[in-house]
Amino acid sequence: MRGNRVASAVAVAAFALGAGSAPAVAQDEPSDLWQAYTEVLSKSRYIDLTHTLTPFQPVWKGFGPSSFKPTVNPLTGQPYTFASDGFEATQYTLSTDQFGTQLDPPAHWAPEYPAIDELPATFAVRPLVVISIVPQVKKKGDYHLQVSDITAWEKEHGRIPEGSVVMVRSDWSKKWTTDPVKAKALAADPVFPGVSLKAIKFLHQKRHILFHGHEPLDTDTTPTLEGEAWLMHNGYTQAEGVNNLSAVPETGCLVNIGYPKFGGGVGGYARYIAICPPDTKGGAKISRADAPLKKRSKELHWDEARGMRVR
Repeated sequence: MRGNRVASAVAVAAFALGAGSAPAVAQDEPSDLWQAYTEVLSKSRYIDLTHTLTPFQPVWKGFGPSSFKPTVNPLTGQPYTFASDGFEATQYTLSTDQFGTQLDPPAHWAPEYPAIDELPATFAVRPLVVISIVPQVKKKGDYHLQVSDITAWEKEHGRIPEGSVVMVRSDWSKKWTTDPVKAKALAADPVFPGVSLKAIKFLHQKRHILFHGHEPLDTDTTPTLEGEAWLMHNGYTQAEGVNNLSAVPETGCLVNIGYPKFGGGVGGYARYIAICPPDTKGGAKISRADAPLKKRSKELHWDEARGMRVR
């Protein structure tokens, strides 16, 4: 009986991870997601699609600089230290919530739509589609995803699943830097790959995806950011500053989406994790080494030059 109850969850998870077609299961049979975890997710590979947040990284010049500092004890005026207090903490002074790998809620441009804390919990896990425009970008640095790229992808891989997240791979993220001078220059470079308005409308109006993501800090290079404007003013979200898409298969993965729930937030520091089939190269697998975590060979310490803790 238990085997029948878990069939639905396991079949759906296996199908999402490229293990074959999911068999039909009676609608009234309850599912047990623990079994789905044991049979599928525990054997999957996990790939981080997120840049590490640092004080110096590409960000639009209109937002200004950010900084990390040790948290100070207000009674003594001195930073907490491992030596004297047994712990340390960090004060983050961030100039914007449009920082690093992000999730833009529609309230970023349109206050009548949901803010970051108003997005539904159903955003958490979705099918992941990766469409590469790397060859086109090598020929033209500001190439934008076209509808023809999407239909060509579908001819090879099948129709994009409704409710999925579509990440546009351009490999722009490989230019990411934490060098202050280079980061400022990269953020100011007007030549970068994007997503055309026609492609955005096709993905949402014809394929009914949840949202799309791209590697650069903006959706497109038009003077009005027409793609982002259309998305926000029509109630859609988008991911920006996505990393490491070159490590992810074009089909067969899920994406786990996490972000802080700031009240009234119009931007979101986000973390995207691709959950991929066991035969995917790279990434990490769940193991007993996940807890307790192993000690590192070097201890964290504050680096004044980099403005953050390093090993």
